[in-house]
Amino acid sequence: MQNKYPIGILGATGMVGQRYIQLLENHPWFEITWLAASDRSSGKPYGEAVKWRLDTPLPDRIAKMPVSPADPAGAPKIIFSSIDAPIARELEPKFAEAGCAVLSNSSAFRMTPNVPLVIPEVNAEHLHLIEEQASRRDSGGYMVTNPNCSTIGLVMALKPLEERFGIEKIFVSTMQAVSGAGYPGVASMDILDNVVPYIGSEEEKMEAETLKLLGRLEGHSVKPLAARITAHCNRVPVVDGHTECVSIQLGKKATAEEIVAAWDAYRPLAGMDLPFAPQQPVQFATQPDRPQPRLDRNRERGMAVTVGRLRPCNLLDWKFVLLSHNTVRGAAGATILNAELLVSLGKLEPAAVAMRA
Repeated sequence: MQNKYPIGILGATGMVGQRYIQLLENHPWFEITWLAASDRSSGKPYGEAVKWRLDTPLPDRIAKMPVSPADPAGAPKIIFSSIDAPIARELEPKFAEAGCAVLSNSSAFRMTPNVPLVIPEVNAEHLHLIEEQASRRDSGGYMVTNPNCSTIGLVMALKPLEERFGIEKIFVSTMQAVSGAGYPGVASMDILDNVVPYIGSEEEKMEAETLKLLGRLEGHSVKPLAARITAHCNRVPVVDGHTECVSIQLGKKATAEEIVAAWDAYRPLAGMDLPFAPQQPVQFATQPDRPQPRLDRNRERGMAVTVGRLRPCNLLDWKFVLLSHNTVRGAAGATILNAELLVSLGKLEPAAVAMRA
C-alpha cells in the first residue's frame, strides 16, 4: 500500500488512546494525523498533554503533534474513538454525520440496532448494518463498535464451539486487570491485597453483548443468540490481562478432543492478510496451570485468546479458563483490526479518495 490511510484519535490522552498510538507506530496501512482530547488538552503538544503510561517511548512525531479540539472540522475521515460513553453519545454521531467512519471502543452505541458490534473473527457479516445508518446515506459516514474488553475474549472462545455444537447456557466469572479501569483507575489502597467484586455495568455489558455478537443478522437487525448467560465481574491486582472462568452447556454432546479441535481449527481470517489478525486466534494451553496473565497475555502481539484447563463441569457440560489482553485485543487492537477488515471490504474507500485528493 503506497499511501496510508490518515487516522484521527478521539480521546487520545487516555489509556486506550495511548495504546492506539503505540500499536499504530509503523503500521503498514494507517498513519496518525490528528489527535483530540478534552478541552484542557486542546492546543497543547501531545507530549505535554498526555501522562504517557506505556512501556515503549512516546514517538517524537506524535509528541510534537498538537491536540485539536474534538470537532469534525479538520479531522480525517477515519476516527478511532475511545471516550467515555456520555461524551461519545454526543460526539460520535457528529463525526459520522460529517462523513467520518467512526470506529469506537466506547459502549455508547454497542447495542443500537443499526450499529454493528463486531469482532472480525466472529461476526464480520454484521458490518452490513452500517448501510442502515442515516449518516451512511447522507454523508458516507457511519459508526462501528468493538465490544467490552471482557466480552471479546469470552466470545472468541465461544464462537468455534457455538458453530459446531451450539451453546445453551454460559456461566462466566472474570478476574479483570486494573488497566481496564483506565488511568488513574482504581486507587492503590482499594486494589492492593484485595479483590473488588464489582465493576459498574460490566456484568450487564457482558451478558447483552455476548448474545448480540453470537447472534444472526436477519434483515435490518441482529437476532441475539438464544442462550442464557450470567456473569460475575471482579477487579484484581493485575496490570494487563483479563482472566475468565467459564462453564457452558452445549446444544449437542462433544468430547474434550472435539472442543480443542474446534479451537485449533478456527481461523476465519486466514488468507486475508490483515496486519493485526492473529494467525491462530484461539490457542489452547496444555499446561495444567495456564493460562496466566504474565505468561500468556502477549501471544500474537496480544491479539490471541488463550484457553486452558478444559474439564467436565458437574453443573453444565464443560468448564475452562481463558485469558485475553484487555487493552490490546480487548480495546485498541480490536478497533485497528476492525479498520483493517473495513479496508479489505472496501468500506473505507471514501476516506482513501479524500486522502489521495
